[in-house]
Amino acid sequence: MRTTFSTLMLATALAVAATINSIEAQGTPVSNPTKSGRVPANGIDYYYEIHGSGEPLLLLHGGLGSIDMFRSSLLPALAKTRQVIAVDLQGHGRTTLGDRPIDLVDIGNDLAVVLEKLGYKQVDVAGYSFGGGAGLRLAIQHPTLVRRLAVISAPFAQSGFFPEMLPQQAAVGSAMAEQMKETPMYQSYVAVAPNPNDFPRLLDRMGELMRRPNDWSADVKKLSMPVMLVFGDADMVRPEHIVEFYHLLGGGLKDAGWQREHMSRARLAILPDVTHYDMFLSPALAPTLLPFLDGKGGSQTWAEQVKGQ
Repeated sequence: MRTTFSTLMLATALAVAATINSIEAQGTPVSNPTKSGRVPANGIDYYYEIHGSGEPLLLLHGGLGSIDMFRSSLLPALAKTRQVIAVDLQGHGRTTLGDRPIDLVDIGNDLAVVLEKLGYKQVDVAGYSFGGGAGLRLAIQHPTLVRRLAVISAPFAQSGFFPEMLPQQAAVGSAMAEQMKETPMYQSYVAVAPNPNDFPRLLDRMGELMRRPNDWSADVKKLSMPVMLVFGDADMVRPEHIVEFYHLLGGGLKDAGWQREHMSRARLAILPDVTHYDMFLSPALAPTLLPFLDGKGGSQTWAEQVKGQ
C-alpha cells in the first residue's frame, strides 16, 4: 500500500513539477498578478491573486497544490479575457492551515467571505479536484454568488472514485511526510508556506478529509445556475459516476431535439488522453471552459445553416 501511495504522490508531484519546468525551460508566458494579498475568513488567512481583466472568475487549485499549478497554462489562458481571482485554499500554498479540520463545507463558506471582502457580488467559478469540491460547496451554500460553475475532475460523492483509490486516499497522513521531502510537491510547499513545518499536519488533515464519506447528490439536484463538468477519459472518477453527476444536473436525460429545444443548461466534457493528474496541464482545458463560462451558445443548427446559404 505504501509503495502504491508513494507512486500516486510522485505522479502528482511530477505533474506539478512539469508546470515549473514549462515556465523555466520553454519560456511560457506567465500572467503576473495585478493585485495580491490576504483575506481572513473564519480563522484562516487566505492568500489570493488577481490576474487579467474582464468578468470575474474564481479559480481553485487541486489538493496538495496551489495557485502555482496553473501558472504555465490555464491561468495565463483564462487571464487573457477574464479577471481571474486565484486563491490558495486552506493549508495550501501561502494560506494558513489554522486549527480546524479541512472540510469542504467550511471552505465553501470561507470563499464566500473572501469574495465579499474583495467586493465581488457574483463570479464564475472553476475548480479542479479538491478545488472542484470547494467550488461545488460554494455554489450549493451561496448560490447567489455563483453565476456559472465548472467542476473539473471532482466527484459529488466519495463513491465516485474507483474503489482502489479509497484505501490509497485513506493512507494519506503525516507518516508520508519524510519520504515526500525530495518531491517537488513538498519543495514547492515549503518555499511559500507561512509555516513550512505544517506539512505533516496538512497531510493529516487531508487524510482525515478523504476518509470522511460524503454524498452531495441531494444538493447537486437543487443547483439552479449553469454547471459544466469536465473530466479526463482516464480520470480517477468512475465514468458511471460522471454520467450520474450529469443526470443530477438535468443533463443527458433526453434527446436535445432538432432545434436544441430540449437542451439542458448543464454541460459535460470528456477530454481525450487526459488523466486526473495531468488535467490541469491539458492545453484543451481552457478552450473547453471558456465558451461555457462566457455564456456562449452551441453550434449552428441545420436549419440555421440552410437559411444562411
